[in-house]
Amino acid sequence: MRASELREIVRGRDFRRLYATRLTSQLTDGVFQVALAGYVFFSPERQASAGKAAVAFAVTLLPYSALGPFAGVFLDRWQRRQILLWTPVLRAVLVLLVAALVAAGQDGALFFLGVLFVLGVNRFFLAALSAALPHVVRRDHLVTANAFAVTSGTVIAFTGAGGGYLLRRIVGGGTDGTALILVAAAGLFLAAGVIATTLPRGRLGPHPSEHAGSVLPRPAPSDGPPGASRRPSDSAPRVREALGSVLGGLADGARHIARRRQAALALGAISIHRFLYGVILIMTLLLCRNHFTRNADEGLTKFATMLGVSGAGYFTAALVTPPVVRRISKQAWIAWLFGTAAVSLLLGLPFTEPAWAVGAFALGVVSQGVKLCVDTTLQETIDDAYRGRVFAVYDMLFNATFAAAAAAAATWLPSDGRARLTLLAVVAAYGAGAIGYWAAASRARTPAPALR
Repeated sequence: MRASELREIVRGRDFRRLYATRLTSQLTDGVFQVALAGYVFFSPERQASAGKAAVAFAVTLLPYSALGPFAGVFLDRWQRRQILLWTPVLRAVLVLLVAALVAAGQDGALFFLGVLFVLGVNRFFLAALSAALPHVVRRDHLVTANAFAVTSGTVIAFTGAGGGYLLRRIVGGGTDGTALILVAAAGLFLAAGVIATTLPRGRLGPHPSEHAGSVLPRPAPSDGPPGASRRPSDSAPRVREALGSVLGGLADGARHIARRRQAALALGAISIHRFLYGVILIMTLLLCRNHFTRNADEGLTKFATMLGVSGAGYFTAALVTPPVVRRISKQAWIAWLFGTAAVSLLLGLPFTEPAWAVGAFALGVVSQGVKLCVDTTLQETIDDAYRGRVFAVYDMLFNATFAAAAAAAATWLPSDGRARLTLLAVVAAYGAGAIGYWAAASRARTPAPALR
């Protein structure tokens, strides 16, 4: 990451405002998620299992994955600044409802439905951030901007998780303590919405001219929340009309991607990685809860430590990815990262804490490195009029493959997470993925603007 390039990016006032919105929201994500993890998986009265983990991940991720394309249509219709303003407000309200359910001791279908909506809205928010970024930085700065914004957002989420963990130690991990942590998270979400109000209206797109070639009717700009209008004659498409255009819009977007083979291959690479990463994360949760220790509180501490080590890997990826990509290419770096994942996970076969921590760090590097390359590939190759839909489909794949991994792993993983054959299969899959992706990307390579 070039310091001079980063300084130029950070000098942009609108970039700083977008960045502050991201950081505040993702800090809160960390607080919210550690509160839920502690309540669902690391409460002394609740026993964690692969099946329970699979249900939790499926309920919170898979349904939104099916709705992701619909969100993409609205990302390309509504002003993205308004999305960044109103989604944190909506999340704050939903988190307060979840807090009320926790205080009442609920952890059934209604509880998971509330969590589903909180996390579903978040994917909408993050997709809007990705679609908005090219409007506040120069095209030739996108790699560095992604490395800085996305990775520091991830690191701040880990920081939020650490803050949530400390709050849990102070207020307790029972129903009342978890509810208090969630109330604090709701306040932080509101703060993210307030920061988004500093962004100029219309700055982040989409702009009317960007809808050329789209199968969707053009919307009129709105100063209110997404979907609001000034008068009927120039209002955005009605919800029914917008939803009715989803399939046509997705088909048009799919044709757009099909003409850009590197983008399609990048989406395939991140999907493979997320599936394999999902299996490893479920194994990590079970190892920390039922193998490295049998004490629930100590298990949460060990899991938080593994996440912290992985977070260090994310930060490392932010530092090394831009200079490496400039030297070799995004495609070559993804292949190298897949190979790194295979080797590092092979070292985890003893299922000891030190060996697993090494794998956690390496997977952090791999996860963020691959994501940075995929994000930038999509931003460079997808026209802005389609970015919202493409990034929503990206989020759909990102979540669906992870949830599918959790569901699959639940059918065979033991309660303590030790599964040698599963780990060897993941190692082999990463190795095959490295070879297959590099071969396909090399065949599909077309001239692209040089990265600076």
